Amino acid sequence: MTTKKVFYLKTCDTSQRVIHEAGLSDNFDFQDIKEEPLTPQQLDQLAALAGSYEGLFNRRCKKYRERDLKNEYLNEKDYRDLILEHYTFLKRPVVVVDNQIFIGGSEKEIKRLMHYLDT
Repeated sequence: MTTKKVFYLKTCDTSQRVIHEAGLSDNFDFQDIKEEPLTPQQLDQLAALAGSYEGLFNRRCKKYRERDLKNEYLNEKDYRDLILEHYTFLKRPVVVVDNQIFIGGSEKEIKRLMHYLDT
């Protein structure tokens, strides 16, 4: 996997905000997950960095509510299968720098990313 990669959705406001706030530029490889879906191998690599598939899973997406998944017991295989089934289940953006992973657009995660990039 590229040492500087952003998995994002160009129509996602959070993805765009993080890319702008963190100053991610052309020296990053950008992959729009709608136009170029994650491969199983990419997802497995991201999960290895994140520590779990659940850590990459987006509980705020519309499909999560529509399918009433909050009332289901989901294991790691379920999280993996759902993320591979539809891009909206990936919490975004996911930024990989070296062997560090930064997931989502929380203020804490953006600060952690920016601090890492400054070092």
